Parts: sequence; structure tokens; C-alpha cells
Amino acid sequence: MKTNVGGLDRVIRIIAGLALLSLFFILEGNARWWGLIGIVPLLTGTLGWCPAYTLIGLNTCPTRK
Repeated sequence: MKTNVGGLDRVIRIIAGLALLSLFFILEGNARWWGLIGIVPLLTGTLGWCPAYTLIGLNTCPTRK
């Protein structure tokens, strides 16, 4: 697993992931479960590796081009 997510991209993913996860605690009923989708951008931002980027050959990490 080579790093393919750059600095700004990582920050945006982590913030978006946390925002989506907060929906789990804010929403009520079955809609709250959609907030768990925030785990995906949170993990990819934390790990610095995105499997979708690997599939399409995209790399936003400036040190690993």
C-alpha cells in the first residue's frame, strides 16, 4: 500500500468523515445509519491510501508521484 492521498486531500477527507459520522448522533430513526458512511473518508484520510485512487491511477501525494 503506497501513499496516494496528499496533505490537503487527507485533511478534507478527515473533516468530511467526522462531519458524516456526527450525523449518526444527530439524526433519528433509520436515517442515522447513513452517518456511518463517514468511516470511509475518515479511514482513507487517516491511512493516506485510497483504493479508488489506486483503481483509477490517481495520486495526490506530492512525494509519491
